[in-house]
Amino acid sequence: MTRKTFTALAALSMMVLSACETVKGAGRDMQIAGEAVEGTARDAQY
Repeated sequence: MTRKTFTALAALSMMVLSACETVKGAGRDMQIAGEAVEGTARDAQY
């Protein structure tokens, strides 16, 4: 494998891995927001 090919593959791998972490973080944020809405709805019932 040439040096340029290796560098390109390494850069692509880093981008893919960082994108996965971004999506994972967004999922956590949505889960926390959903729990907050659920708690507010629960409080409104009583």
